[in-house]
Amino acid sequence: MSYSKRWAQAWLGLGFVWFLAGIALAPSNKLFQQGMILFLWLPTLLLAWSARGLYAEGWRQQPLLWGSILLLLGWGALSLLWSTSPEGARDGKRLLYILVFLMAFPLLAQAGLARIRQLLLVAGMLLGLGALLSLVQFYAIMGHPWFERLYGIGEISHPILGAYVIAAALLWLLYSPPRQAASTLAWALVLAFLGLFVIATQSRGAALGLVLTVIAAPLWQRSRASCVLAVGALFASGLAFALVYELIVSRGASYRPEIFAAATELISQHPLTGLGLGAPYDLQAQGLRFDHSHNMFTHIAIELGLPGALLWCAVWLATLLHILRARHTAFGKMLLGLWLFATFAMQFDAASLTDTPRAEWFISWLPVAMALLLPWTTAENDGCGKISRST
Repeated sequence: MSYSKRWAQAWLGLGFVWFLAGIALAPSNKLFQQGMILFLWLPTLLLAWSARGLYAEGWRQQPLLWGSILLLLGWGALSLLWSTSPEGARDGKRLLYILVFLMAFPLLAQAGLARIRQLLLVAGMLLGLGALLSLVQFYAIMGHPWFERLYGIGEISHPILGAYVIAAALLWLLYSPPRQAASTLAWALVLAFLGLFVIATQSRGAALGLVLTVIAAPLWQRSRASCVLAVGALFASGLAFALVYELIVSRGASYRPEIFAAATELISQHPLTGLGLGAPYDLQAQGLRFDHSHNMFTHIAIELGLPGALLWCAVWLATLLHILRARHTAFGKMLLGLWLFATFAMQFDAASLTDTPRAEWFISWLPVAMALLLPWTTAENDGCGKISRST
């Protein structure tokens, strides 16, 4: 089949790395989006027809996940009928972008688990480079004091959302160390750069999600290394509170309880339909106005109503179900950590599910997409050959 050819897998692999690392290293958002079209969406569309049997097999293996995804996207498209979005056609087109993005992963799975791990390693290293460049530019070149909040390069310039991207990369690298001893030093340095970036952004949501995930990881990793990392995370957290307590608590709760209360009030006004996909809204808290709810679940309920929120919960829980089934594999264990971190992160700031690819996708659609790899990677890990990569 054409989708299993070397050229096709190289094209898709480049697209995967571009999505993961280009968000930091692309000179502009426009170039990043153009790269997504060229390197990931275009090959997926070209290969989709020849891979129709592959998608049928994916549906057979993951009917709840694929069904929830399609129902959510369909409900989002239907909500355009009552949405006040000034860009209704563009909002609808973005739903197709999401679907094509997800369709790329069963194709990508045919390269094999070893290749996917290699791509994640390369992308993580490139993001480590982006983190280092951000630190050098902000503190050394621009001369900001060390206690000032870091703004990174590229699309990781937002201190909170950039921290989520970098923390996600730290997690998939932390539990997927290189198998060659010669690469270990570079891997450790990249982890240090990624960790420094998260700390320097002063994003408490990202830091808390990262620490809680690392502390919980021994429950499923069941290794001495994960226990050592958990103890180290506890020690580092205690040290941070002791040294920079005033800096950590200076911003209080950042109006999150008040924003949540305003969001629930808005949801109660349109509980069944929501405002519609892409509809603009404002929330008022303590005399301030906010253009999103700083929480993924309330944001979806505001736009798509409670049906949309329930459908997203179905997608998210179906993703967890398939990850749990693969928890005996190293890849499944890594994905479980990423899912848990993303769940924490969604509570504090992420509020963009259906926009074009951006930082928020690392804690929404990326875990879902990675779960779509599992029917093939799990079979390969088990060595039972339940699903052939040439099917």
